[in-house]
Amino acid sequence: MRIVKGYSGDGGDRPTVALGNFDGVHRGHRAVIDAAREAIPDAPLAVVTFDPHPRAFFAPDSPSFSLTTLPEKTRKLAAMGVETTHVLDFDAALSSMTPEEFVQRVLVDGLNVGAVTVGGDFRFGAKRAGNTATLAELGKAHGFSVTALDSVADEEGALYSSSSARAALRDGKPEDATAILGAPHRIRGVVEMGDQRGRQLAFPTANLALDGILAPKFGVYAIEVEILEGAHKGHVSGVANLGMRPTFEKTVPILEAHLFDFSGDLYGVEIAVSLIAFIRDEKKFNGLEELTAQISADAAEARRILTDGPIKVNSGLV
Repeated sequence: MRIVKGYSGDGGDRPTVALGNFDGVHRGHRAVIDAAREAIPDAPLAVVTFDPHPRAFFAPDSPSFSLTTLPEKTRKLAAMGVETTHVLDFDAALSSMTPEEFVQRVLVDGLNVGAVTVGGDFRFGAKRAGNTATLAELGKAHGFSVTALDSVADEEGALYSSSSARAALRDGKPEDATAILGAPHRIRGVVEMGDQRGRQLAFPTANLALDGILAPKFGVYAIEVEILEGAHKGHVSGVANLGMRPTFEKTVPILEAHLFDFSGDLYGVEIAVSLIAFIRDEKKFNGLEELTAQISADAAEARRILTDGPIKVNSGLV
């Protein structure tokens, strides 16, 4: 998949475009992308998305809430067969465009779209002035079709949405997030040097910062880890603590992943940690002996969950 910064086209055939934030690339987003694919079956399929998320632009001091980093988002889009993803820098210039200016500059002059598909709640333009009706009217004037897809729900009527996935993760319900996202939620990053206390406790960990993404509920999780590069590239099961590490009075949240039956140096290596099941809340221990005993119990429970639990992590979903 090609990743293009901005909205400059390449003079090729008029693409069908799925337009939106696509944070998490959940089942509802996938329906929008599939609808774009079907709009003009022989046309190139592209996604137009934004980075950073508009909310992060307008409220930069608010807690991070994005489900996916840009690399993780584009990985999921590529797995869906998207041919090109245009990443628009959501800045003051883009945010000040009127709906008419956005359509003219981005969709018509920039991308020369043949069809556009969006979710039914899509809003665009300065002060969110444009909606799906606005887009359809402008599309008719400029010669491209518009499909606004109704919200997609599960069998019980619950809507698939980024907001519901965030709520599930904040509540410590990764299985619910998996049902919305279509695959376990992944936290992706480069392994950092930590305090190396895990080695002293016979439970070495690979540590990831949570910069720029949503912090799920603090606590201990059964996990699956994908090592994305290097000599140890592949998949490993494990257990992780996500949070503030109150026993050691830390002030910055971090994810500490212990990989089962693994030996190797991962410092500086990019990995992705999938949250499979929540085991317990984070808590403060009275000493290292008590902490070590609890980690051993957590590891045993994580192994049991990953062996016998209901989640099928190798489902073929991305």
